[in-house]
Amino acid sequence: MFEDFRRERIDVGDAAINLVIGGSGPAVLLLHGYPQTHVMWHKLAPRLAESFTVVAADLRGYGDSSKPLANPPGGPDHAGYAKRAMALDQVRVMDHLGIDRFAVVGHDRGGRVAHRLALDHAARVTRLAVLDICPTLDMYEATNKTFATAYYHWFFLIQPYDLPERLIGANPAYYLRKKLGHWGRDAQAFTAEALNEYIRCFSNPETIHATCEDYRAAASIDLVHDRADRDRKLSCPVLALWGAKGFVGRHYDVLAVWRTRAAQVSGRAVASGHFLPEEAPKETLREIAAFLS
Repeated sequence: MFEDFRRERIDVGDAAINLVIGGSGPAVLLLHGYPQTHVMWHKLAPRLAESFTVVAADLRGYGDSSKPLANPPGGPDHAGYAKRAMALDQVRVMDHLGIDRFAVVGHDRGGRVAHRLALDHAARVTRLAVLDICPTLDMYEATNKTFATAYYHWFFLIQPYDLPERLIGANPAYYLRKKLGHWGRDAQAFTAEALNEYIRCFSNPETIHATCEDYRAAASIDLVHDRADRDRKLSCPVLALWGAKGFVGRHYDVLAVWRTRAAQVSGRAVASGHFLPEEAPKETLREIAAFLS
């Protein structure tokens, strides 16, 4: 995977971010979701690199990026894993690479980091694509039994240290496979090579803790930031894609929600479950490439 890309590990201050970079042309930053790594883009990145400079990074705490505040726990407000901190990591990555303006495409947790990045660093972001999410604050405020059942992990992972860490750590490969199967609709979509990478990275106890901190931040300090910015609209064009077979599109008017947060929103459902780039790579690539162009 990523044979024509070069690999880098960039010091951004209190973290080191692992990434691959390849291609040439306008820059696009790809941000993965939970419980994956930059590897989730392996079906799309080589094709995008034919027209764009593609940077696919591991979020702090994930993959081979460092896990700041992993031990001991990350403080009472979990600020080390606020989406504001995770977004700033990626801005510093792009600074290091000499890239001033860039598009951002984020899936799942990466979409939430991308949303915060476009809010906090609006002058840097040309376009934003979010895959299979609505804004965090909207989803929390609309919580009901259906949401809590489908997204039980949001409420499990935010439990105090170290309950979820110990339970997941008892068999991380089993937990990861169950999560991929729970959200996905095509078990064959995950190649053996990609799945082995996800398991390798997620089997690190520090990764398990860091990813719990990500969710704890989402239920605490991120909501403070999101409420403060509730009335701010993104100025860049936004593309929202979601899985036609997944939860988000069935339970939210995705475009209507994003239009409360951005001035220019387009998008549609893709024939997949939650993992669009792996379950429906051709359709997802077509939509993203057209949007970026």
